[in-house]
Amino acid sequence: MRPFQKLLLVAAGLLFAPGSATAADSLSFSQPEIRLWPNGAPGSAGSISPETWNPSTDGFHRVTNIHQPSLTVFLPPKDKANGTAVVVCPGGGHQYLVMDLEGSLVAERLNAMGVAVFILKSRLAKAPGSTYTVEGHSLPDAQRAIRLVRSRAAEWHIKPDRVGIVGFSAGGEIAALAETKFATVEPKPGDPIDSLSSRPDFAVLAYPAIKPESLTVPKNTPATFMVVANDDNLAAATPAYYAKLKAQGIQAEVHIYLKGGHGFGMTGRTPAFRELGVSHWPEQLQAWLTETGFLGQ
Repeated sequence: MRPFQKLLLVAAGLLFAPGSATAADSLSFSQPEIRLWPNGAPGSAGSISPETWNPSTDGFHRVTNIHQPSLTVFLPPKDKANGTAVVVCPGGGHQYLVMDLEGSLVAERLNAMGVAVFILKSRLAKAPGSTYTVEGHSLPDAQRAIRLVRSRAAEWHIKPDRVGIVGFSAGGEIAALAETKFATVEPKPGDPIDSLSSRPDFAVLAYPAIKPESLTVPKNTPATFMVVANDDNLAAATPAYYAKLKAQGIQAEVHIYLKGGHGFGMTGRTPAFRELGVSHWPEQLQAWLTETGFLGQ
């Protein structure tokens, strides 16, 4: 069992509802989970149905039906912490979130680099029966997450000018939106968190499901790192987005590996991942973060 992964041990085989996941299909973390809006998320009024977990067919765990977006806090060991933090947006086609492969297992790798990790549970635009949209709900969740992390920087021993965003697949779309559509800061006395900047200081897009033609890249878009596999047709637009960043003079780096497919996270889906060149992308990311000044004391 991974150190950040703890299976919910509730009456093996017990069903939550007919046709739903079993207890073993869900995850519970010992790390604290914090609601982005303690009194309820704007636009979620009346949505009280509980989060649910999809049946797992591959050993990984997927949550859906999210109405109260939150952050799960994974802090690095104190002797490794360097003040850098990231909000992680797991993927799942906006239908669910893969909370271990693109969540807790990512936190494990980044914590080892001294980075504080905050895994975002955002509202899902394509979950069954959803009335949410990506730009109307998922993006504001990510923006609020960045602001919340900055608001508690002293408590978590992070630097408010080193708060980045990391997105996988559909989460990569949210991250790309967050780095190009950050809101203008306006004083909001009733909610000081929303008076902080939602602009990430850097962005990491892993096989992002984006449409570059729909994204306008401003001159103050943050430095961006991207990774994708050549045999991934779901994220084939990644190089085109890199070209748009480069045209605006943004510090950007893209790694295109021969093999890897879609949805490999940082650790891969099977042990065979370790034999592929793409398995070394976390080391490339660490080098990039160091070179751009986001790692180190």
